Amino acid sequence: MGTLGMIGLGRMGGNMAERLRRGGHTVVGYDRAPGTRDVDSLEALVAALPTPKLVWVMVPAGDPTYQTIETLSGLLSEGDVIVDGGNSRYTDDQKHAEALVGKGIGFVDAGVSGGIWGLTEGYALMVGGEKDDVAKVQPFFDTLKPEGDSGFVHAGAVGAGHFAKMVHNGIEYGLMQAYAEGWELMEATPLVTDVPAVVASWQKGTVIRSWLLDLMVRALDEDPHLEQLRGYADDSGEGRWTVQAGVDHAVPTPVITAALYARFASRQDDSPAMKVVAALRNQFGGHAVTKESSQKSAGASGADVAAPPA
Repeated sequence: MGTLGMIGLGRMGGNMAERLRRGGHTVVGYDRAPGTRDVDSLEALVAALPTPKLVWVMVPAGDPTYQTIETLSGLLSEGDVIVDGGNSRYTDDQKHAEALVGKGIGFVDAGVSGGIWGLTEGYALMVGGEKDDVAKVQPFFDTLKPEGDSGFVHAGAVGAGHFAKMVHNGIEYGLMQAYAEGWELMEATPLVTDVPAVVASWQKGTVIRSWLLDLMVRALDEDPHLEQLRGYADDSGEGRWTVQAGVDHAVPTPVITAALYARFASRQDDSPAMKVVAALRNQFGGHAVTKESSQKSAGASGADVAAPPA
């Protein structure tokens, strides 16, 4: 078993550190917030690690990751390895590796999937980097991954891990959107009287069964009509990066793109674009317009057409 430095002990990093400890590893943890950390500074964390020093960075993508890696580059030595396990963009990985290579410090990017279930179920890991650098971290990857042969892949060179995770999340957008649209359609018709039961029936024997579907069943068990939730969805950035990568490589990604745009639409209480559509319909056809209505909005299921006859 080995010793790993873990920077960032939030919902993901904290659970990953705990899984590693349960697997017999020693984890030296640091977080900006006191209370859960083992050391009070990055300097103390690095000093507590044996050589070669292996440090896993689990902080938000962008500036926090850049600043952390820049600080570590001044504390680590040749042969040490930094792992970025956050949701960084793959192009950032390549910049980090280039900045570290002159000092002989290895860099591995790790796309991590598993969420709050990873502690008990294991984390799916997609990593990129040089073979020798990945090998130094492999014992920790083996403990973090789920049991069995799958759940870990050395996807390629630096950036490949986060690129693979980016595509994974893009696919996730499309799957969630398809489930969501199917649920809404069933909710909109009086023909289906028990929508949660229908969704639950798909868990066995169907081609659309998945862990996401299992989680949807859980959500509907707690709130059958999802009345306690607002139809608002943020995006982590990886859906946008997937769509941009599709543009960059001339690969059509219509499902992922539509799912991303659906999230944008979810944040609008009143669609500015639909105001233009309503105004134009009134101008060329004299169609009625309203300033505000308590009835179904123009985008609601069945709002402007009659239901088909039974």
